Order: sequence, then structure tokens, then C-alpha cells
Amino acid sequence: MRVGILGGGQLGRMLALEGIPLGHRFSFLEPAPDPPAGALGQVIAQPYDDPGGLGRLAAASDAVSFEFENVPAASARWLAARVPVHPRPKALEVAQDRLAEKTMFRELGIGTPAFHPIDGPADLEPALAATGLPAVIKTRRFGYDGKGQEVARTEAAAAAAVERLGSGLIAEAFVDFDRELSVLAAAGSDGDRVFYPLTENRHQDGILRVSHAPAPGLTGPIQAAGEEIATRILDCLGYLGVLAVELFQCGNALLANEIAPRVHNSGHWTLDGADASQFENHIRAVTAFPLAVPRVPGPAAMINLIGAAPDPATLASIPGARLHLYGKAPRPGRKLGHVNVTGADREAVMRGVEAVTALAGKCE
Repeated sequence: MRVGILGGGQLGRMLALEGIPLGHRFSFLEPAPDPPAGALGQVIAQPYDDPGGLGRLAAASDAVSFEFENVPAASARWLAARVPVHPRPKALEVAQDRLAEKTMFRELGIGTPAFHPIDGPADLEPALAATGLPAVIKTRRFGYDGKGQEVARTEAAAAAAVERLGSGLIAEAFVDFDRELSVLAAAGSDGDRVFYPLTENRHQDGILRVSHAPAPGLTGPIQAAGEEIATRILDCLGYLGVLAVELFQCGNALLANEIAPRVHNSGHWTLDGADASQFENHIRAVTAFPLAVPRVPGPAAMINLIGAAPDPATLASIPGARLHLYGKAPRPGRKLGHVNVTGADREAVMRGVEAVTALAGKCE
């Protein structure tokens, strides 16, 4: 089958790497020069909203998906009128607006931090009345990896954040969580759903650094709660493909933070830690293949390589480590690749994580 992808970055690259063995061919609509996915299929070098580029992608595809949620929802809708697009454009529209996202959580009975929109300075007082202090002031659209958001601990700091960030904001209550988790779910065309073990995610400066799967100390009730949250969202959106839900764990409760309607950085460990990765299952869903029930034989971890990458030969000497580079030029703050570590037990994985982290830290 011919699969079109809006975006040609590392996620598009990994989708193709997992989809090509299934017999699929790939095309990417990607304006950036020399994208990571470029060696794996046709690249249509046009903006995401270019009518000619969209037409070429539609003509080259039997099914279309997207690799990140900041592609124009209007482009996905245009394509959906001509070729199957999954997940549906509605999922993009919700994920692109934090207010729409949080409102969906509330309507579905999913716990989420208190929130209130801020369209101008006059909205700050009612917003802080709803969220309390500290509060997190965020742009409603286009924030990622910690960008477009500030923690305000006083009313004056909140007012300054609103002035800096502009209009179209949302205030959210600051959550003193125990840890950050994510749940990955895949929904197939035949109605099947599969779930991966909840993953613990550790961030630095707003960027995901390390993921551990299954999350250490994960209990059956917490796994079931995460799956229930994902199921409600899948049902609401009529979803097909892989969905990631970022969560805060507070004691025995989970609060939904945000969704990613795509394969997700916190699921990269599935390339080596499961016998069916998130990328394979996303392509299976989009192309109407049956989903693969993922078997996870033991613990795994993923370490992002930020800004610079250690020597590949040195990384290869670390037991259980598997390097995945994206073909991107080094740049401060840029995700250049990741390393997955697997092992017979958590202690072996942690030794590998510590070794990889030490090497990566010397390069940043």
C-alpha cells in the first residue's frame, strides 16, 4: 500500500522503517531540506498547506497519516475528502488547542488540572480564582518541549507571563505530582485496541530525557486507569492509529495533561523493548492491517540524545544498548536520536541508562 505522511522528521522516518517490511511504500510532504525520512521514500518538498503539494501527496497515497500535531488541520481535512486520513482531522483540531483538549477531558469525566482561558489581561483574575497559585500560564497552541509556558507563583508573575506570552492563553493549576507517566494505545480498523505498559517519563528543561517501561512499581489498577482514560478518548474521537496520553500520577490517581495524536517520544523504547513497536502498530492501523498484540519481555528504557551524540562505537559497547540516530545535524536543544536499553532486570537496565547518560552528558 502507498502511505502518505504529513511531515518527514524522525517520527516519519521510524514509521517508514517499520512499515517498509510490511510491504508499504512511503511519500512525505515536508518543506524542510534533507529531512530525516528523505532516504525512505518520495519527498514532496512543499509547505504543509500548499495546494499543489497536498494534491501530489493525495495522488501518491492510498492512506495518509501525520507525524506531529502541528501540521495544519485544514490540510488534513482537505486530504480526508480525497483519501483516508488517520487519525481523523478532529484529533488534530483537539490536540492543537489546549483549551479544547482540557474541555474534552472534563466532558469525558477524565481528571485534569483546573484550567481557565485567558484571552486578555481582564481574564487573569477569574483564571487565578479557578486555578489558584502557583499556576502554569500556557499558550493554547503550538507549544512543545516546554516552550510557550511559564510557572507563575504570584499574581504579579502571572500578569508578567500573560504580557510576555500574548493572547490566546490558558491557565492551569500547578500539579505537585509524584511522577509523569504516559499511556500508548493503538486502535485498529476492526475495532481492536492494544495498550503498552504505562511509561515513566523524566524531563529536564521541558524536554523528555529518559523514559522507563514498564513504569517502575506499576500496579494493575494504575495500568487499568491509564487504559480507561485512553479508551474514552479513542471512543470520543473515533480514533484509528496510535494515541499517546501524557499523565500526572498523584498517589493512586491519574490526571490527564495532554494528548498526542501520533506515535510519541515516550514510546520509542518499543522499537527494542517490545516485539511490536508503536510505529508498526500505527502503520498497521492506518493500512487496515490487524494490530499486533505487543509482548514486553522485560524492562526497557529510552534516553534522548540532545544537541550532540556520543561516539556510536562507544555506545555499542554498552550491554543492552541500541542506538537510533535520525540523520540530523547537531544543534543545541535538538533531538538527534535516542538509545534504547533492555536487560534481564531493572538493575541491568539502570546500569545501561547510567552509562549512556554519562556519555551523552559529556557531549551536550
